[in-house]
Amino acid sequence: MFTQRFVFVKTSICEVSNIPLFAIHSSGGRGHNGSPIIMFPEFPAFGEITEREFHNVLTYLTSVPSLSATGVGFILVIDRRQDRWAAVKGTLLRIAGSFPGNLQLVLVLRPTTLLQRTLSDILFKFNKDEFKMKVPVIMLSSITELHSYIDRTQLTQELGGTQEYCHEKWISHRTAIEGFALMVKKTAQTLQSFGTELAETELPNDIQATTTLLGTHTSKKSKMKEDLMVALGQGSRLLESINEPVVRDPDHNMNQDELENLATVQRLLSQLDETERAFDEFWVRHQTKLEQCLQLRHFEHNYREVRALLDQVSEKLATFSEVGVSPAHADHIFRELTTYEEKICVLDRSVALAREGDELIQNSHYAEDSIQPKCSELRAVSEEVSSTLRAKKDLLLKAMELHHNLERALKWCDDGIYLLASQPVDKCQSHEGAESALQELERYLDSAETKIQHADLSLIFVYQDQVEKVFQKQVSMQEMFDKRRVSLKKLAAKQTRPVQPVAPRPEAFIKSPLTSPGQSSPGSTGQLQNGGSNSRHASLSEEEENLAVLRRHVMNELLETERAYVEELLCVLQGYASEMDNPAMAHLIPAPLQNKKEVLFGNMPEIYHFHKRTFLRELEQYTDCPELVGRCFLERVSECFEIYEKYCQNKPRSESLWRQCSDCAFFQECQKKLEHKLGLDSYLLKPVQRITKYQLLLKELLKYSKGCEGTDDLQEALSSILGILKAVNDSMHLIAITGYEGNLSELGRLLMQGSFSVWTEHKKGHAKVKDLARFKPMQRHLFLHEKALLFCKRREENGEGYEKAPSYSFKQSLNMSAVGITENAKGDNKKFEIWCNSREEVYIVQAPTAEVKTTWVNEIRKVLTTQLEACKEVVEALKLKALYFSFCSGSPFKSGQKSFKKTDEKKAEPCSPDANSSSSPKLTGKDEAVTSPTSDRAAVAKKRFTLQGFSNLKAQKGSPTSPDHKTKRHEIKSDPTPFGFKDWNKASLSLDASEENDGYSSAEDPLNSDPEDDGNKKLCAGKYTVVADYERGGAQELSVKSGDMVQLVKEGDDGQWFVRNLRTSKEGWVAAANLLTLIGESKSCQSLTSSGKDKNITPLKALQFCFPEYLLTPKPADHHPLRGTERPAMGTPANSSALTPSP
Repeated sequence: MFTQRFVFVKTSICEVSNIPLFAIHSSGGRGHNGSPIIMFPEFPAFGEITEREFHNVLTYLTSVPSLSATGVGFILVIDRRQDRWAAVKGTLLRIAGSFPGNLQLVLVLRPTTLLQRTLSDILFKFNKDEFKMKVPVIMLSSITELHSYIDRTQLTQELGGTQEYCHEKWISHRTAIEGFALMVKKTAQTLQSFGTELAETELPNDIQATTTLLGTHTSKKSKMKEDLMVALGQGSRLLESINEPVVRDPDHNMNQDELENLATVQRLLSQLDETERAFDEFWVRHQTKLEQCLQLRHFEHNYREVRALLDQVSEKLATFSEVGVSPAHADHIFRELTTYEEKICVLDRSVALAREGDELIQNSHYAEDSIQPKCSELRAVSEEVSSTLRAKKDLLLKAMELHHNLERALKWCDDGIYLLASQPVDKCQSHEGAESALQELERYLDSAETKIQHADLSLIFVYQDQVEKVFQKQVSMQEMFDKRRVSLKKLAAKQTRPVQPVAPRPEAFIKSPLTSPGQSSPGSTGQLQNGGSNSRHASLSEEEENLAVLRRHVMNELLETERAYVEELLCVLQGYASEMDNPAMAHLIPAPLQNKKEVLFGNMPEIYHFHKRTFLRELEQYTDCPELVGRCFLERVSECFEIYEKYCQNKPRSESLWRQCSDCAFFQECQKKLEHKLGLDSYLLKPVQRITKYQLLLKELLKYSKGCEGTDDLQEALSSILGILKAVNDSMHLIAITGYEGNLSELGRLLMQGSFSVWTEHKKGHAKVKDLARFKPMQRHLFLHEKALLFCKRREENGEGYEKAPSYSFKQSLNMSAVGITENAKGDNKKFEIWCNSREEVYIVQAPTAEVKTTWVNEIRKVLTTQLEACKEVVEALKLKALYFSFCSGSPFKSGQKSFKKTDEKKAEPCSPDANSSSSPKLTGKDEAVTSPTSDRAAVAKKRFTLQGFSNLKAQKGSPTSPDHKTKRHEIKSDPTPFGFKDWNKASLSLDASEENDGYSSAEDPLNSDPEDDGNKKLCAGKYTVVADYERGGAQELSVKSGDMVQLVKEGDDGQWFVRNLRTSKEGWVAAANLLTLIGESKSCQSLTSSGKDKNITPLKALQFCFPEYLLTPKPADHHPLRGTERPAMGTPANSSALTPSP
């Protein structure tokens, strides 16, 4: 225990604070021999000071100098030059009666007036004995005489000296020094008491009490240290105040009192430093002891827990049998034991606890005698449990092996008996047959195994009955084999008799079979067929049973993981989310986490209720018919998508909040209560992992359900789940878009997103101008919506997890109603073009792979097709309305002809007619500008493709990205009579010979038409103009270029047409299917044509201009609304094929 002594004066300045010290003071001067000087300056009211007060002042002033100085004696200087003898006498009498210290000399400056000076000299001689002074009293007449006794440097300026003295400063220093000394004294006493308390404290016996005690003592220690630091700070400031004159003037000489004050403060500071060091050493020992006590209590608590768990494990292991009644039973026990072993964490915990105890002993723990036996016991019990576990597993493995050996032995016996029964007796009558049968028996006997004989004797004793049964069967079979072997040896050893000649007829009769080898009787054939059929049915039945078992296995895994998933969600919601509302846990929740439960957990409660109340119950209904479980997924796919999309979109905010607060005590306490090995972040990831798990299970189930009733539902469910994953992933990218001022939800569903290289081209007048700053492609991330295509720039972010996910800066958007596409650009199979404003703006897009490009082109085509279908519905409605008015006004043909004539006079000019067609009106002026329902500013272009490309497109119809693929999101039904006219084929891309022949703007491609439509198209001989390239596939086929004039000469027998190219005069064969694609039926292959000339006409208004002409005017069967390369009237479907009839 630390101790420290302090010295304090008995009388403080506070006790004489109400006495005017300037009447009596010590300026710090010293005599020649170092005697302290006390001054009695002139003070008229000196006689009013009481004796007690006078005594206290003198006592205080004599206690200020050091002991060595007071031992020499004090020099008193009494200044009464302006006073009378009575004052001098009174002062000397009071000094003689009350001075508490040793006196060396008394110097009196007597009154200076003549009368008083004379009286002083006379009366002093007569009254000298009254003063009873043991020291000389010298009466001085002037200051000069005073200087002969005391050096001027030790006197103040009032006495003709040079010493600087400030009475207020002296009082301030004395007050501060005494206050500091008192603080040091109290601090030392407090530390002494606290040390005694710590030394006498008994160590607690539980964790909570030890933790509380350690915290309490640490808090008190911190408070003590704070007080100590305050005292040290005050002393340092006092020291600086005393040293201030020296700091200000290095040549300044301190008087003796100032030097003693300085020494006093330094001594007190040294005492404080020494006290602090002693206390710190004591506290380190005490804190170490308390921490070791806490470690010991934790160790003992964990020891009791682990010991109880080890006892439970030992009891549980005792319930496991070392043997099984059958191989399946033994395997089941072994698997249960293995599973139990995997769940056992107590063995690792026991080893870790013993290691922890060893570390405590190595760190010189005071309770080594208590820790060492517990560590030894833990190791011994753990080793015993591990040995028991290993022994049981070894015995079970041996039992399983013995069971399998017994089964193989029984099978070997059964196969041997079957071998004996299957040997034909007639073949064994010959020498060769007997020898062959004997060798067959010998080979079979050599294949016998002797593993049973080498089995563990203890196991053989346990399975004595089974082993004896097998041995008896082996003995019986061996006897049968021995008998057969003896018989066969006799037959093999017989001498061959000489062959006797016999008559031909009996020989022929004997050799002739009842049926020839190449023939068989009906009965035998039927038996063979039935036998093969039965075996085939057996194999099929076995295969179906195996598939059913596999399906049930996958279904069980689906149900088990679903139940586990629901339990994990409930555990998180109860163990974490609910605890955030628990007042008892509120103090553990950090400020950033308060009121952020919805941010951290998102809509996890909604996910839990969906799976618990709905999805899991519906899945359980398909336990006995796993192949039909696809229906359950299809019924809930939309609801599933909504809740998981919402959860995934909140995941970045949740993860960011988790990283801020992951180390807080709240999460650690919740995890400790739940006994989770993993943190909350692992469980927050469960919904994301679960939605990806479904598609894996559906794939497995689909693999084992081929040909079953619900295969189509399973396939569609798998596609739906994959679609959900893609949509969720796309939405995660979508929320990362920045800088878009509009509402993204107004653009429709997000269909595709991906990164591409993009070049731009602008057409000014008749010339194309490339952006000179864009020789290097722009890297853009494209987002394809139903109504717009967004161009964004990908920006990588710094951070972790979702914060590292990229963001996308919005750059540009294109309205899908104003764009066209060209599948192939610049001869690169990875590039395609997106253009608008009559190709005034062209974006060349390069995909990472050709497959990605094909997928995007098909998706854009679907969007355009959907737009055209919407226009068809509008056209149908307008057509019905026009028909209704025509019937109400009389004969539709007459009124239609009149209306047509009026309209023709104002809006149309006749075209040059074909030989087999009537004139076709053409709109002029403002009405010549046509707006497509799929693009009000789209350029009119012609699609360029080859036969190979055509075959590729046809092959893609079954792909997931094909428009014909059966999906809910893009289910496009082709109408054989678009716009409601029977003699019109399906509308396709807008075509115009005035534009470049390398692109198209399409909502519906003729390649995607229904097979029924293609079957109805028929070709007829005639002349046609080619508007797309065609490459021949064989030597006899014909190649054509865009713009060539061709003539269909005749139709062959093999579905081909003989075609003459009128430009090159070459002839060749072209398949009729390809010609249908190229030219179609002239009168039914129409399409909408768009133009950007009149921007004020909307698609629907433009279509109304020409409805009466086509609705009310009858046409001949071979009438063609379009001829040559004339632009169709507004709303008139343009030719969708690659060829148009030539005049």
